[in-house]
Amino acid sequence: MAIGARIKELRMKRGYTQDQMAEQLGMNRANFSNYERDVATPPGETLTKIADMLNTSTDYLLGRRDYEIPEWATGKDKRDFKRMLEEDGEIMFDGVPMSERDRERVLDVLTGLFWDAKQMNKRKKKSDSMDDFKSNHNR
Repeated sequence: MAIGARIKELRMKRGYTQDQMAEQLGMNRANFSNYERDVATPPGETLTKIADMLNTSTDYLLGRRDYEIPEWATGKDKRDFKRMLEEDGEIMFDGVPMSERDRERVLDVLTGLFWDAKQMNKRKKKSDSMDDFKSNHNR
């Protein structure tokens, strides 16, 4: 998926209009529309602002990663995730180091599993807290 399609998809998912995005970026709607239509590519600083506004990473917008950071992720969750990705040990299969392409594919799968596990843990903690609350009030 091209950068423009990723920006448009996330913008719509987050409920922003092109006018709102353009205003926050200090430009007119036509300039912002050019990014979504891949007529122009946002410069680095603008790309970072777009990623921040859409609560995602520049890597996701650039297509370097095929996942986006979930909206519910806290700053700590994001740091945990970054730490997981930065552990740059060799990934082996059957005692043989994987190619860079295969390593990226494995990391993409691990990324999905990481965010699923984080979300399940948050739901479990919330559920456990509600159970504790109910049991304390039923005494």
